[in-house]
This record gives sequence, C-alpha cells and structure tokens, in this order.
Amino acid sequence: QVQLVESGGGLVQAGASLKLSCAASGRTFSSNAMGWFRQAPGKDREFVAHINSNGDSIDYRDSVKGRFTISRDNAKNTVYLQMHSLNPEDTAAYYCAAAWGGWGGRALEAYVYWGQGTQVTVSS
Repeated sequence: QVQLVESGGGLVQAGASLKLSCAASGRTFSSNAMGWFRQAPGKDREFVAHINSNGDSIDYRDSVKGRFTISRDNAKNTVYLQMHSLNPEDTAAYYCAAAWGGWGGRALEAYVYWGQGTQVTVSS
C-alpha cells in the first residue's frame, strides 16, 4: 500500500510558476514509477508527466514540454512537478499517482495508487 499526499497548488496569474510536491508513504517508494495527471472541470483526467523508478526515463504530454519538469527524490519519498509559464489551460486538479512497478507510462490504468489532488488555478 502506498499513500500519496499532494501539496503546492494555488491560484496564480498567467506566466507564474508553481511547484507541486507529492509525498509518499508505505511500501518502498523507490520501486514505483510515478506520474502526474490533471483533471479540469467537465473533462477527463489526463496524463501530464511520468518518471520511472530510477528517474532516468521521463515523459511529458506535448502541451507542457519545455514548461514542466518532473523529478523525484527517493531519499525523501517525494516526487515533484515544477511548472513554469502557467496559462489558464493548465487550470485543473493535479493528482500524483504511483504505478505498481518501475514503469507506468501514460495510461491511467497503469497507476494503482492515487493522491487526493491539489488544485491549480491560473487566471488570465
């Protein structure tokens, strides 16, 4: 069992930056690939970023490439999402998720543990 708690969301203006954190507890965090997903009102939850268990394989959805950076600190059992140049289209609840093994990919179905989410609102 893995428990995930996100933090760092907030209300910001377009162009601002935020850094989300996801603290994990439970089974060995370093064995799990981690992902960030987001869900805007009335829309499906969508993939944002993925990092494998070793941290040496990273993937992003196209719309956040060059603006968002996912990273992890296995010593602190924490995964981060640094977000720059935020725009109103980034407004959503952001969720971190842990895959069962060392690789998760883009599919929601690959992730078995989910946090409660943190809200990011970007005003124009």
